[in-house]
Amino acid sequence: MQATNTPAAPTHLRTASAGPGRTLHLVFEGGAAADLNLFWLRDNCPSGFHPQTGERTFDLLSLPDDLAVQSVEVDRLGALVVRWAHDGHTSRFAPDWLWRHRPGARRADPAAIAPVCWRAADMQAGLPRHGAGAILASDAALRHWMQDCKRHGLSLVEGLTGGGAASMAIARRISFLRETNFGATFEVVNLADPNNLAYTAMDLPLHTDLANQELPPGYQFLHCIANDAAGGGSVLADGFAIAQSLREQDPQAFAALASTPVPFRFFDRTVDIRARRPVITLDSDGALQEIAYNAHLTDLIDLPAQTMKRWYRAYRAFMRLTRDPTFRLAFKMSAGQMVVFDNRRVLHGREAFDPSTGYRHLHGCYVDRGEFDSRLRMLG
Repeated sequence: MQATNTPAAPTHLRTASAGPGRTLHLVFEGGAAADLNLFWLRDNCPSGFHPQTGERTFDLLSLPDDLAVQSVEVDRLGALVVRWAHDGHTSRFAPDWLWRHRPGARRADPAAIAPVCWRAADMQAGLPRHGAGAILASDAALRHWMQDCKRHGLSLVEGLTGGGAASMAIARRISFLRETNFGATFEVVNLADPNNLAYTAMDLPLHTDLANQELPPGYQFLHCIANDAAGGGSVLADGFAIAQSLREQDPQAFAALASTPVPFRFFDRTVDIRARRPVITLDSDGALQEIAYNAHLTDLIDLPAQTMKRWYRAYRAFMRLTRDPTFRLAFKMSAGQMVVFDNRRVLHGREAFDPSTGYRHLHGCYVDRGEFDSRLRMLG
């Protein structure tokens, strides 16, 4: 979730004194106060971090259980100076640093962009669009595009020329590609001997990719190289919007899908990859974190009888919402376009096509969410 706005960090401490328990009570300029745990303070002394790597080198178990301070003062620059009783070490903390990291305040994160849930009607003007040339040439354009992708879960990149190398160049502006059992990249074409339904001409119901993986891929890049066959339109839906609708309409069903891990499996002649996860994953604050929905990769449900009854009712309720036109955005991609979406949020599918009427070819790859967020932070 996006960080909330907080007051500007104060530049001076007013007072520092012993607080309740093993804490120091600080009063900042302006009157705001905070109680800081002594172990937390000593653990975060600037001297306890490597000067080049920034990693913590301090051994927390070197402190006595009865950790205490010998003296506490506010220096002439308004900073906190603590002298520790057990070893005489002196720690100095800048007041703005103490304010930003006071108890309950999370570190500011440029990648913490709140999701904006959408339905088909919200995309009447089309997906958020960005030019490939600008993304490749400008960090500002790259950042703007990535923020759009994070906020809405998807975007359309236009103006790609050439084959798969063009989409890979866009993806690599973010980070390295995520390799799976299908390779670092994959070609979505109609094959005579497919090992995945994507490589057929059948319609593909809305789904997320590779829910059978220990960690399903993050952002997916689907570059349209040719789409001349009759049919073959793309379908997208915001899984967060669907889950939120279920949460409001049927809280029991939502709770069942968020609390019950089920098996997913992919196998062919060379691999057998399995994982268990719930259809809906929430973060520690109860906010939507990811969706794992793929009816074709869901393995034999092996839940206890009573849990199975509850889960199937919930799963069917979710499935019905994926068929609701309210949530479904349908369009046909043209050569040179690429849809980019969060595979653990946005559901994607495809209408059936007739390969006898023309050629259809998409080039795909993935970049994981962690790499995506890292790049956003560096750009920010």
